[in-house]
Amino acid sequence: MILKLIFIYNFFLGYFLTNDILWGKTGHRVVGEVASKYISKNTRTSLDKILEGQSLAYISTYADEIKSDKKYSKYNVWHYANLNLNETYQSSYKNPNGDIVKAIKTCIEILKSKSSTKKEKQFYLKLLVHFVGDLHQPLHLGKKEDKGGNDIDILWFGKKSNLHRLWDSDIIDSSKFSFSELSQNLPAISIEKRKKIASGSLDSWIQETHALTRKIYAELPENKNLGYKYSYENFEIIRYQLLKAGLRLAFILDDIFK
Repeated sequence: MILKLIFIYNFFLGYFLTNDILWGKTGHRVVGEVASKYISKNTRTSLDKILEGQSLAYISTYADEIKSDKKYSKYNVWHYANLNLNETYQSSYKNPNGDIVKAIKTCIEILKSKSSTKKEKQFYLKLLVHFVGDLHQPLHLGKKEDKGGNDIDILWFGKKSNLHRLWDSDIIDSSKFSFSELSQNLPAISIEKRKKIASGSLDSWIQETHALTRKIYAELPENKNLGYKYSYENFEIIRYQLLKAGLRLAFILDDIFK
């Protein structure tokens, strides 16, 4: 009985940790699915060897799933970087335990290293797929004092939520799309635009996402009982962020496995 209660506790602990700190599972799987459409054949071959047949969509939620295991607790701070609205990442205080920028750079370094084992590559590849997704969720670059919007209470169609969760999963889940349906219904863009999005640097992607962070804080309605209107005004932003995350993940993976 005691073991059963411990199992239930850990299950729900993992559930709530997951739902407080991520693009929802649907969002992360969309990012993985988009990336899988644009990686090169060589990259796909390398990924198949490392992941042993698991898809990018499948592994995209791994970094949140391990949060219920204390041995991985040091990676919790890798999901975000707290920035004041009037500063850049470069000028911000850096968490000595790491942040999302350090996380992505570390994953890339380990995946590129010839001395890394297959087990290490598999682990950090799973983290990388997730963190590139997180980088494009604007509240992962939110203010420290409200924990990236987690402490800003709202009502979503009359139910209690918070600003962070709203952008992680509430708006996406309200669409009732599966990850495969949503990945097939992202904004249509030209090849030139796609290449432009995928190029650039990690620093420029952070600046771009943080501009959206400022917009979200500035335009949050005084009446925080939100629903159809807020979804209508912001779902396009989310769709575009998921597309950009997938394209940039493909770009990073192609660079690693070129």
